[in-house]
Amino acid sequence: MKILKIRDHGEMADRAAEWFHQKWSIPLEEYQESMAECLKKEKTVPQWYIAVEQGRITGGLGVIENDFHERKDLTPNVCAVYVEEEFRRRGIAGALLDFVCEDMKGYGIDTLFLLTDHTSFYERYGWEFFCMVQGDGEEEMARMYVHK
Repeated sequence: MKILKIRDHGEMADRAAEWFHQKWSIPLEEYQESMAECLKKEKTVPQWYIAVEQGRITGGLGVIENDFHERKDLTPNVCAVYVEEEFRRRGIAGALLDFVCEDMKGYGIDTLFLLTDHTSFYERYGWEFFCMVQGDGEEEMARMYVHK
């Protein structure tokens, strides 16, 4: 498995945008615009990462300013974390999370936030529960994690 930064692999941007769109049902154009911004290399955020095995995208995640929640001060956010079901329990999510944390440190960003409804998963990778936040258009509060 290889982890690719879309910033350095623009040839994968369209495939990655379609892949994320299929997983999360966010409009394809949102991913395309965010990845186009990433490819400009003008700003640190957004960033996008994919895990690839034998030419297939097996997992991925992004870093955006705000992952659709009320706490605009908790930024940037790791978002869209996903690993294909048949590739789970192989450490791909952990490798992606470790990779993004290290990569963002290279840009001078030591603190990342992550919104999820999972419990106990992210703690395995050094993330700590931070607070509950209201997601945009969501009735239930969600868990916000931090990685420093």
